[in-house]
Amino acid sequence: MNTVSIEDHNALVQAAYQARGYLADEAHDAAQMCAAATWHGNNTHNAIKALHLDDLFGSKTGGCTPGAEIEVIQNRFSAAEVWNAHKKLGQSVAIQAFNRAIELADQHGVGIVSVDNCFHYLWGGGYVIDAAKRGYIAYTNCTSSLAEVVPFGGKSPTLGTNPHSWGLPTQDAVGFPLCIDWATSTCAMGRVQQLKREGKQLPPMAAVDADGNPTQDPGEVAALLPFGAHKGYGLSLINELFGAYIGGSLPTHRGRSLPSEGEKSSTSFFFQIIHPEAIKAGNFAMGRNQAENVKAVIENILGPGNENAILPGQLEAEAATRSEQAGGLIFSDAELAELNELASQLNMPSLNTKSLLAQ
Repeated sequence: MNTVSIEDHNALVQAAYQARGYLADEAHDAAQMCAAATWHGNNTHNAIKALHLDDLFGSKTGGCTPGAEIEVIQNRFSAAEVWNAHKKLGQSVAIQAFNRAIELADQHGVGIVSVDNCFHYLWGGGYVIDAAKRGYIAYTNCTSSLAEVVPFGGKSPTLGTNPHSWGLPTQDAVGFPLCIDWATSTCAMGRVQQLKREGKQLPPMAAVDADGNPTQDPGEVAALLPFGAHKGYGLSLINELFGAYIGGSLPTHRGRSLPSEGEKSSTSFFFQIIHPEAIKAGNFAMGRNQAENVKAVIENILGPGNENAILPGQLEAEAATRSEQAGGLIFSDAELAELNELASQLNMPSLNTKSLLAQ
């Protein structure tokens, strides 16, 4: 494994986005969120994945428009806004949307921003962790860039991987914010790509090949399966229907440069912030305050016999600690090779690294 400084990583990623026509602030946002994913150990949504998505569905195909301006659509609700992103870079949209939702929650107790005509924002966990660190309960879902998941009981992929992400401010209770973040497929397609790079197999019943047969070979994957059978399928439907209410495209049209006449091909985002004070009844047992009650509940859940249970967000927090101890972002040899190939294409020097084995 290799460590790369955040500064060197971000300089490379920003240069890559600007070379594709993105504005400096968009490139900055993209690099920031790619770094956040790697810092927290989520290498399935790192810069390699982000730029790969841009190649397939973004600036090169018309799915994302560098420099696009967000349009706020007027409605009658004080705590909820609806935006048309006009296919602006998803990371920039998500950062702005969560910041606005926080402003609304500070005023109204809850803030909602729904966004139409989007391009994938990558790792939802990064946004909700940031909001939770700032003291808010945060939630986001989105429709994915491509229909690549087979619905429960079906054979053809008509759903996105459709992630859900929650962040809860539990730092006082456990030292880090809880982050519940998952694709509604058994694994994300980014994970398939990562395993293919590393020459590893998928877990059983995660994907199917072109004939609809289960496969563990990442090189044979044609579509993914929902996790938990009908349960993951139901959660995936939530994203699709939220998107439908917002104005989103038909799932099988997303990612197409030429959808059927009159149809859209973009994704939709939903963001919600809840101020903890807005849901506080105040009648806590044993004279506890809200933060103390949260801690007591978690301690009760992790009581005798459950001492080794893992909290959602714990692995990300541990990865962040490793990154901090390593002094930068941690990449495998295969990932580093891809990043250095990108640097070569941009006529930039290879990334300076230090081996973790040498520490």
